[in-house]
Amino acid sequence: MVLHAYSITDKNMSNWEKIGGLQVAKSLRNLVEEEVLKGLELDASEIWSKIESILQEFIPRNKALLQKRQDIQKKIDSWHLERAGQAIDHVEYSEFLRSIGYIVDEGPDFKVETENVDQEIAGIAGPQLVVPVMNARYALNAANARWGSLYDALYGTDVIPEDTGKEKGSKYNPARGTEVIKYASEKLDEFFPLQDSRHDSVRQYSVSDGKLVCELEDGALEGLADEEKFAGYRGSKEEPSAILLSHNGLHMEIQIDREDPIGKNEKGGVKDILVESALTTIQDCEDSVAAVDAADKVEVYRNWLGLMSGELVEEFKKNGEIVKRTLLPDREYFDPLGSPMSLHGRSLMLVRNVGHLMTNDAVLVGEDEEAPEGILDAIFTSLIAMHDLKEGKDQKNSRAGSIYIVKPKMHGPEEVEMAVDLFGRVEEELGLPENTIKIGIMDEERRTTVNLKECIRAARKRVIFINTGFLDRTGDEIHTSMEAGPVVKKTLMKQQKWIGAYESWNVGVGLKAGMSGKAQIGKGMWAMPDEMSLMMEEKIGHPLSGANTAWVPSPTAATLHALHYHEVNVLGRQEEIKSAELPNLSDLLTIPLLSGENLSDNEVTEELENNAQSILGYVVRWIDQGVGCSKVPDINDVGLMEDRATLRISSQHIANWLRHGVCDREKVLSVLKKMAQKVDGQNSEDPEYRKMSDDFDGSVAFQAACDLVFKGVEQPSGYTEPVLHARRREAKKKYNLS
Repeated sequence: MVLHAYSITDKNMSNWEKIGGLQVAKSLRNLVEEEVLKGLELDASEIWSKIESILQEFIPRNKALLQKRQDIQKKIDSWHLERAGQAIDHVEYSEFLRSIGYIVDEGPDFKVETENVDQEIAGIAGPQLVVPVMNARYALNAANARWGSLYDALYGTDVIPEDTGKEKGSKYNPARGTEVIKYASEKLDEFFPLQDSRHDSVRQYSVSDGKLVCELEDGALEGLADEEKFAGYRGSKEEPSAILLSHNGLHMEIQIDREDPIGKNEKGGVKDILVESALTTIQDCEDSVAAVDAADKVEVYRNWLGLMSGELVEEFKKNGEIVKRTLLPDREYFDPLGSPMSLHGRSLMLVRNVGHLMTNDAVLVGEDEEAPEGILDAIFTSLIAMHDLKEGKDQKNSRAGSIYIVKPKMHGPEEVEMAVDLFGRVEEELGLPENTIKIGIMDEERRTTVNLKECIRAARKRVIFINTGFLDRTGDEIHTSMEAGPVVKKTLMKQQKWIGAYESWNVGVGLKAGMSGKAQIGKGMWAMPDEMSLMMEEKIGHPLSGANTAWVPSPTAATLHALHYHEVNVLGRQEEIKSAELPNLSDLLTIPLLSGENLSDNEVTEELENNAQSILGYVVRWIDQGVGCSKVPDINDVGLMEDRATLRISSQHIANWLRHGVCDREKVLSVLKKMAQKVDGQNSEDPEYRKMSDDFDGSVAFQAACDLVFKGVEQPSGYTEPVLHARRREAKKKYNLS
């Protein structure tokens, strides 16, 4: 198993300083001692001693769990090889998986016991953003996406069709604006109906005796059909500048300004409708970032520090002008009776640590052993989050006094238990109350899925999140069953029996464990940020499934997806389905094999080209530019929001077909070179881009793509990190990148 991305002999050891039994990168030591510990009243020497103690305790356990992954995989590979060409007997297969500890015995029913959870996680359903914390601008944009303009979201996307005369154009199109206002007004009527009339008939909103009063065109007065949906206002009662409404725990704000270019032409003076959008944001240290060494980790931690202290600032040029971005303040209102009140102005932030696999040279144990990156993340992201917990801090992230860590790529309950124990030790060493650090369990590995109940049990006092993720989960599905035979085309994977069972199983297990009203049950990313009309048609399936959050690719998408949570009362939906039977385990374990289907040469080539283009389009930015998440054009030039998970599924798919002779190395290499030329063309306008096709052998990015495919079978669990980290470090050295 590859853990170290490059040899210790490649390091300039003058960049590390010895502290006790550790070698700490100077950049990390400076960050911790000069910035992180400032105002925390913690002693630097004691902190490093405590970090060393945690590492000494958990490194052996971490290694043992990784070794167990390998041992189990070897047994599964052998089982399939011994039965090559035979149909899989589901009873025999499940019994075998139990005999090797892949499936563990389930204990009695239980309910999660998590306490001190913010309502954005426990009690309100809504969209969730995932953003690379390494990019300060993106991190701030996501944190500030708690509220979004519905008018802007509709005007700028394909939700409003660009029919003749209604095009977006280069300047404001009144005809398109009329359609936007009509759509938004209809949503007000749907979620906040008046007693008899419609919102577009209102010429004046006002407040009287704690109620919303709507004066209509004919002078008649009406209120809301449900007066409890009036939540507050801004300005005067007689002529408010904003009306705050609440439905399913989410808010909308009718903004009124009769001097505004939009408001002056509307009878009610309405200039916009703000939608409470991204309730939560995962600030990501993992799949959406390209952090491969100490310098990168320091950048990650420094941005997280700025978010937790509230002091993160980013300046950048936009349309030729310098824009300064900071965290937005809370939103101030009067409640219906006129008393001041405020609402969170920012998305509640969780932080996604890395998994158990990789190491990082930010800290060396002894002389040359890189520390497990997941352990470092647990320590440093928690230490940094203590800034948010300080007494008297204005505009806290967590008003419940919690730290929220999402933990990815864990295999089964033992690995969850290690993360829980690690969080407990971090609390102990940092002087935090027990169970301050909460855990989100990403259900993206097959061994976690089949043991999800026991995974949740292991974290029952800390768990605040479970979710499904199609790309990583499929990557692990393919790798786990690599020797069983060739899998179906990637484009058909969502039609397979296991995926439907997986999605239902996740929600069902979570609800039976009492997560409703306690934690988030999440669904995966909408990957097409330019296809918002299609998202509005399809993504309502997520709240209907009982999931109280789902990932979106942008603040605009969050604003639009928030409408789905007004349409569906998710807590009510959870109540309806929580007693439903879980899918059969045999469905969950049905391997998505071709099963004798013969593919034509054209079908094989088309599938290889789709996968290869997907890999190369992402890898070239990751390796050469250090971009971990971006909108990458697919083979048909449709922009897809991609992170590392797309590599796992695509590379494992080609590796599987190579393994079983559906294609050969020569054909795959030919396809990779052809698609490299296409990707080069798609990036031709990027002045920082390095073409792969000029020198395939010399292109680090192209060689990384080849490694992912041709060495895919031997990668631990099919993960891409060992290859990517090694090749990114190579590129940084070769191209003299910082």
